[in-house]
Amino acid sequence: MSINTYKHTFKVDRKERNALNKHNSMLLWFTGLSGSGKSTIANKVEQELHALGIRTYTLDGDNVRKGMNKDLSFSPEDRSENIRRIGEMSKLFIDAGIVVLASFVSPYKKDREMVKATVKDANFIEVYVNTSVEECERRDIKGLYKKAREGKIKNLTGISAPYEAPENPDIEIVTERETIDQATRKVIAFIEPRLGLQK
Repeated sequence: MSINTYKHTFKVDRKERNALNKHNSMLLWFTGLSGSGKSTIANKVEQELHALGIRTYTLDGDNVRKGMNKDLSFSPEDRSENIRRIGEMSKLFIDAGIVVLASFVSPYKKDREMVKATVKDANFIEVYVNTSVEECERRDIKGLYKKAREGKIKNLTGISAPYEAPENPDIEIVTERETIDQATRKVIAFIEPRLGLQK
């Protein structure tokens, strides 16, 4: 960090932005294996929140890696840097008064804890999209598992790289037993009291 940088305090802060939006801002962190249903559920939750007049933005793993994080590989070190950057970006969105929905495999517990520390515990809601690797491989929406089995992809989480499942997530969705609509209702019901919706 440069010793010649100074934090500037602006007159409009998060509290005033939340008041203008008539709801609180926060981060919904969707974690799970590739193909677990993270992005699908996050998309549906965002649609429901938008219909309620809540200002939202979704950050998705593939989309972010096509832009801001296109310089990163899938090595353990770059995976951690990918998540660190997303945590910092999420912090800015929260300060802007936005409900952020972040959909990332984020396989390492330490990285998810880092994001929680970055945005503060009270602003972080961990949503574990719990889908077995067998089911994800059966779906194989992106063809990643097939390529990993053929040796064309290295470091695929769940096959040749580890996934450290959350031990105490705020919300757990077992997609092999719950529908997208059920999952969406579960997330909305959990966050509704925290939104502090104002008429």
